[in-house]
Amino acid sequence: MSTGFFRVCSFAAALAALCGGGHVGATELTSVAPSSRLNAGMLQSTRAGGHDRFIVSYREGATESASAANVVQNITLGLSRAHLVSGGAATGTTGVSYVRKLATGAHVVRTSRPLDPHESLLFMQQLAADPAVAHVEPDVVMHAIGDLRRTIVPAAAFVPDDPYYANYQWHLRAGDGTNEVVGQDAASYANRGGADIAAAWDLADGDGVTVAVLDTGLTHHPDIDTSAGDAGYDFISDAFHSGRAADGRVAGGWDTGDWTTEQPWQSACTDAFNLPQPSSWHGTHVAGTIAELTGNGEGMAGGAHAAKILPVRVLGHCGGYASDISDAIVWASGGHVDGVPDNPHPAQVINLSLGGEGTCSAADATGMAVASANSRGTVVVVAAGNDGSDAGDFTPASCPGVITVASVGITGRRAFYSNFGPSVKLAAPGGGVYASDAASGNFVDAGFVWSAINTGATAPDESGYDYAGMAGTSQATPHVAGTVALVISALQDAGLPALPPDGMAGLLASSARAFPVVPDRVIGAGIVDAKAAIEHAIGGDDGGDNDDAFELANGTVAAGLAGNAGTTRLFRIEVPAGARVLSVRSFGGSGDVSLYAAQDAGVSVDVHDKSSVHAGNNEAVTITRPAAGTWYVLLAGVSNYGGVSLQASFTMP
Repeated sequence: MSTGFFRVCSFAAALAALCGGGHVGATELTSVAPSSRLNAGMLQSTRAGGHDRFIVSYREGATESASAANVVQNITLGLSRAHLVSGGAATGTTGVSYVRKLATGAHVVRTSRPLDPHESLLFMQQLAADPAVAHVEPDVVMHAIGDLRRTIVPAAAFVPDDPYYANYQWHLRAGDGTNEVVGQDAASYANRGGADIAAAWDLADGDGVTVAVLDTGLTHHPDIDTSAGDAGYDFISDAFHSGRAADGRVAGGWDTGDWTTEQPWQSACTDAFNLPQPSSWHGTHVAGTIAELTGNGEGMAGGAHAAKILPVRVLGHCGGYASDISDAIVWASGGHVDGVPDNPHPAQVINLSLGGEGTCSAADATGMAVASANSRGTVVVVAAGNDGSDAGDFTPASCPGVITVASVGITGRRAFYSNFGPSVKLAAPGGGVYASDAASGNFVDAGFVWSAINTGATAPDESGYDYAGMAGTSQATPHVAGTVALVISALQDAGLPALPPDGMAGLLASSARAFPVVPDRVIGAGIVDAKAAIEHAIGGDDGGDNDDAFELANGTVAAGLAGNAGTTRLFRIEVPAGARVLSVRSFGGSGDVSLYAAQDAGVSVDVHDKSSVHAGNNEAVTITRPAAGTWYVLLAGVSNYGGVSLQASFTMP
């Protein structure tokens, strides 16, 4: 087995840019008054050379946006007000050219020379001061997240029945503390970080669900169903990032390589902190984690192995522009993008294992694209980032409407590199890199997530395939995307309504497994648990006993509940002595439910202390001066229901 190495950036950067998104050369900006009409935070992500592309949204009906010529004229006036139309002798005249209109209605423009952060801020402030302009932001370059790689023996040596699943893929198994020796490690580790996906295969396999992987694209691999490869699309519009001879998007979601070991990319986007790298095949690895074929006699297994992968190439040499990524999000979810044939396989789930610096708002291009996808029912799952920082400072991790995923290792601890904070919804196995998920030491096989890969150094080797370990929030994210696909397929099989994106987010959080140790930083509700998520989604409890009841904490919300007519779900809450009032309520979603409460695990629609039976999902039970101890609540489906939330809370003197 070869030693591990960085795929995107070097260890010398102290892993501050594991995602390949670390940027140097950015000038510190002077603090300015915040404005909802411009995103100045993204200017900190300036790569060497500054920004020469900007995204401008106009207010509805503004004549300034009626044509490309009008947009260019308006932008040129903004440059003039910022005193940038005639740069100095060193820069020459600054002009503007029109690039294209995005699916969200925003416009992309290019300045004839890169503007440094100070110039960019002046320019954006002048544009934002125009009453016709709704929002302006730099068109930042985003990068793949997930950079540590550890290869294993060639696939030709494999034997049938997914031979490396048992030995390597700890991340698909239950995080129940079972000791595992992973790969060629000498020591065993108690697995408390797994996603419990293998146990979910008895309930669902992802059949009938399309997952769009917006990444570097897909390569041919015998362990991945690539039948939708031609139906995917390459959204990289500029020749520099795509590696093609000319600008323009092309059909097919294939990965043609993202190497930076040659010019012009070596000079443009590598340095002492981001060393030249061969092609990463990042999209193939992510796709394999989601839907690698299982039980086919080839190397490894995938989370939702019957789901269809729709590859969308948005990252190439040195990354990809936010404008291209936002169009790809809209297209992948079934929305229309000018100049591109409509997507024949609209995705119910989008995986974004990518990111860049800068907070994302609903008014930003990426935020608007996510909202567009959500409006069509598409769940968007994104990586929190690998900078060991607040995920709220990164895009798309901070975008409204996404499910942001942090990373844990095999021990269930937060991976040292993982971003954190209130933006994170939950965690998933992404690999802790070092023994016992420490912050330093020697690489171990148990520190990585294992999946399919290509062997080419630059362009893909069409006859060369392999399997590799990678570590990062890029690897955590597809475990959640795969779990979402399993839940969707389980609901379809049960004849239950689909959950809206926010309902799916609530379901994953409420069914997540508790962290085995309190995380050193906030990384969401717990570790994703695929089996529990499906069980929570499809319901089916008959009242059962104490062990069947889902425990509620005081004031917390169990969201995304779904079930059939005639099924019941049992919950419990521990009420301390002296509580004045115990309140339980259900709300939101669709269908019809009723509530029943008692201090008896055998509570039923016939035997209970309190009940709430009304048409719809807004039910409430109130118990004054409840006796101390365990109280049970039965949620009963009067008709098929979905997206329902349940909250129990008590008040103390």
